[in-house]
Amino acid sequence: MESPSTTCDPGSQPVTAEIVNLRRARKAKTRAEKEREAEANRIAFGRTKAERKATAAERERAGRAIDSHRREPTGE
Repeated sequence: MESPSTTCDPGSQPVTAEIVNLRRARKAKTRAEKEREAEANRIAFGRTKAERKATAAERERAGRAIDSHRREPTGE
């Protein structure tokens, strides 16, 4: 009879472990981590120049609208 660590069921084929190249596995893990970080940066900083200009223009317009509705102090 075979040892229990080499079979999953009695009468089935022996189970062999998958051989893993540790260097490749380590590099793949590093690549995956860098990709996750890059995705987060794309979300945080990935705006086009046109989008940045549009946002700046909107802020400027809103600032002018607030300033134009501001009450002037009365001369006491």
